[in-house]
Amino acid sequence: MYHHSGNVAHQAGGSAAGVLDPGTRDSDSILFQRCTWCGTAMYHRLLCPVCQGSDLRTERSEGVGTVRHSTVVHRNTPAARNVSLVEMAEGFVVRGRVMGPPIGIHSGDRVRLSTAKDPVRGEPVFQLVDEPYRAWT
Repeated sequence: MYHHSGNVAHQAGGSAAGVLDPGTRDSDSILFQRCTWCGTAMYHRLLCPVCQGSDLRTERSEGVGTVRHSTVVHRNTPAARNVSLVEMAEGFVVRGRVMGPPIGIHSGDRVRLSTAKDPVRGEPVFQLVDEPYRAWT
């Protein structure tokens, strides 16, 4: 999906803007990039998807978001698990897993980051903020 270009400018000294430094990562936070030109927030990108700018600054997320899409996966796993797209409060979308029964996770559920990485899959793990109330439909 990403193409490497040989004419990419690099900063001299210090940490490169937009490059996620794994050494500074907490166990309970997600690092994301924000474009300094247009202010768009994104997760693990090389260029801004809006203005194609490469001047990205790294920020730390609060860890609160809303489930935008969730699906149950039965493939390559001993038990069913969910895979969810979570829109974070800062405006970027991240793929992760929400703890709880896979069938009980729905779009619109509010979640909070539980751990920054699943030890097996390397995806963020979230937990529901509110116990979902599902009326009979």
